[in-house]
Amino acid sequence: MKVFISADIEGVNHICSWDETESSHPLYAEFKKQMTDEVRMACIGAHNAGATEIFVKDAHDSALNLSIYDLPEYVTLHRGWEGSLSSMMAGLEKRFDAVIFIGYHSPSRSSGNPLSHTMNTKIHHIKINGKIASEFDLNAYYASTVGVPIAFLSGDLNLTKLVKETNPNIETVATKVGNFGAVISKHPSVTNLEIQKTVEKALKKDLHENIVTLPKTFEVEIQYRLPKQAYSNSFFPGCKLVGTDKVVFTANNYIDVLTALHFIL
Repeated sequence: MKVFISADIEGVNHICSWDETESSHPLYAEFKKQMTDEVRMACIGAHNAGATEIFVKDAHDSALNLSIYDLPEYVTLHRGWEGSLSSMMAGLEKRFDAVIFIGYHSPSRSSGNPLSHTMNTKIHHIKINGKIASEFDLNAYYASTVGVPIAFLSGDLNLTKLVKETNPNIETVATKVGNFGAVISKHPSVTNLEIQKTVEKALKKDLHENIVTLPKTFEVEIQYRLPKQAYSNSFFPGCKLVGTDKVVFTANNYIDVLTALHFIL
């Protein structure tokens, strides 16, 4: 069994402020460790379930967060950004049997995590077919395009509920509860162990129903914080300016969606 892990930081246990996500800030070291600990426990759970290959994509900010010295020796780590359309899923191929998301967070315009956003903080939201999309949604659709099921996700409680609405077969662990500008968390040791055990459980299941359904048509809307951004990006082929701060476009192929997002986010 070959397992792919995509790891972010805003959804790890007890993280609450943007300062804690920035490598230049003194508080960051604590959460770099927590991000690495949660990934390590997911790797152990996958290994216990029989994974023969575990590939980890560091997918936060610089993509230089995870310490390979603190991960098991049987793990392969992808650091930095290729510049490819796959972005947070770089390295995912059809040969993988399952995808795991660690440290993911609620989408923009959500009270479920003080750090709620989708891809960056320059936009108010990305909507796909009328629904505000999370980074989980964007990356789950990519996994479906490749044909790999989603086995597990950890992150804030609000996101885990949204994931269950998308596909109830995906196993989840809530690392914390977001409440507007605050978070409530159990001790990290508790949720770390829960990640390990739940990943192991998830990968021992039949995953044939865990592929997220791809829409037949993608109607995409992006609302920017600055009207200038919307106007500038409206010149990308297929994009149309709506009002003063939104662009919309339609595609029948998800790769076309990723291509547009690659240039206009």
